[in-house]
Amino acid sequence: YRRQRQMCIRDSMKDVYGMKEKRVEETIVEQMREVRPEDLNGADRLFGGRLMQWIDEVAGITGLRYAENTVVTASVDNLRFIRGVYQHEIVALIGRVTYVGRTSMEVRVDTYVESLDGMRHPVNRAYLTLVSVDKNGKSKEVPRLIVESVGEQAEWEAGKKRSELRKTRMKEGF
Repeated sequence: YRRQRQMCIRDSMKDVYGMKEKRVEETIVEQMREVRPEDLNGADRLFGGRLMQWIDEVAGITGLRYAENTVVTASVDNLRFIRGVYQHEIVALIGRVTYVGRTSMEVRVDTYVESLDGMRHPVNRAYLTLVSVDKNGKSKEVPRLIVESVGEQAEWEAGKKRSELRKTRMKEGF
């Protein structure tokens, strides 16, 4: 049943939009950073604004590669810091497209501290909405997203709800 539903979603989107399609795994971008002295705040931890910058950069690269076009950040949802990050620690940021509209996409960026043995400890998960734009700044259609696994389907459904919530909040003036 799940496979039939997945194919139905894909086929209906393809019929409606006649657009290129990409699988979630094709959207994954991973970037590594070492925390340097200039990245620290007064408490000798990674400055939150620096992490936000890195998250936005990874989301932007993820969106650029997905849309094969210029993208701009429209919003950031949920930026909660789970643990501190310190000088010389290695930070891994992993972006992936989780949901798409006609001209926008939601990108999830997971941030981890990676120890020297390769173990990753979560620091943050953020969802960003990016919009594909042409050279005149007008929104441009993006490829359809093929969701294959149960996890990808769950992300799609959650992304759909977040999208609806963002639209409601926008109408309310937020």
